[in-house]
Amino acid sequence: MGNSGSAVKVCADHQGGINWLSLSPDGQRLLTGSEDGTARLWSTADSQCHGHFQGHESYITFCHLENEAAFTCSADHTIRKWDVVTGQCLAIYRGHTSIVNRILVAKDYLFSGSYDRTARCWSVDKEKQIQEFRGHRNCVLTLAHYSSKDVLEEEEEEEEEKVSRDLLVTGSTDCTVKVWWVSSGRCYQTLLGHTGAVLCLILDAPNRELFSGSTDYTIRTWNIVTGEQLKVFKEHQGSIICLELVNRHLYSGSADRTVKCWLVDTGERIQTYKAHKHSVSTLKYHAGILFTGSGDACARAFNSRSGVLQKIFRGHKFIINCIQIHNELLYTASHDGTLRIWDIRGICKRNKRLSRLFNNKVGCMVQQENGNHETVELM
Repeated sequence: MGNSGSAVKVCADHQGGINWLSLSPDGQRLLTGSEDGTARLWSTADSQCHGHFQGHESYITFCHLENEAAFTCSADHTIRKWDVVTGQCLAIYRGHTSIVNRILVAKDYLFSGSYDRTARCWSVDKEKQIQEFRGHRNCVLTLAHYSSKDVLEEEEEEEEEKVSRDLLVTGSTDCTVKVWWVSSGRCYQTLLGHTGAVLCLILDAPNRELFSGSTDYTIRTWNIVTGEQLKVFKEHQGSIICLELVNRHLYSGSADRTVKCWLVDTGERIQTYKAHKHSVSTLKYHAGILFTGSGDACARAFNSRSGVLQKIFRGHKFIINCIQIHNELLYTASHDGTLRIWDIRGICKRNKRLSRLFNNKVGCMVQQENGNHETVELM
């Protein structure tokens, strides 16, 4: 049984639930997007609020933070770009006709997915729509982006698409995943197989693989060049809500109150993390520890290898929607409107010690079996 933890700090500035939490690439700032229609910028150095972005006419569904700019999308059908220093709204991207529920920033592109059944591509700097991706029969819920040069040999690329090699992947409540050429808006692949809404996507471009999680209780692996379905992971008893890929280990969080760890190369399920009393809404791997957030308002830390629950973080009143980790601090954002900060130095230190003991023990067993003095270091 894990030990309970108390928060180092509780940030309660929002007047509504926090729907998303984003960490800047340099780790200096955090951005929260809320049901109160505003976003707030936090410093990871002093945990203080240093920016309050106001202007949306409805709740913020999702947010994304770069080092110099913040992006928010809203139920008011728009996306906004903000200056992180001045708090000024730099751009408003208009065009969607329903709730914008996801955004993704890649290079000079801003991508968005909406309940209007479309995804769109915008120029980050010019406040202009570049492309519209139309073809889904229902809401676009999740996005991923890659460049064809990361996955295709030059002779495999279609001639007309060699100028712009960017591709967008969309998952929808119409049960399909679609891959689109960004330059033309043309659908390159439609991946068929799911029988429920596609809630999450994760991409492994170097290995040409895409992972999709669905309300049909399955995770599916696809070859993103051929569109071939490679594997189906079937052991969950509820919708797949979130995915994380680390060192060819796939972690899946589900409405069945568990997280499972799978070996991507074989499809074998090697661990199940239990103890949640509600759906697993978010997860993050850090230094051999799997951190989860749940609808039961608790965050948890598990030893990723053994599956043992090491700590429970209690204090939130409603579902934890998102977690981030920086400098051995755990940040949890909840529908109760608070951002809570937890010190995880002790658990990280203890986990490293346990990992060393585990490796030493296994190394000794291998020595005995082999009759030699080789040691084995496990991932």
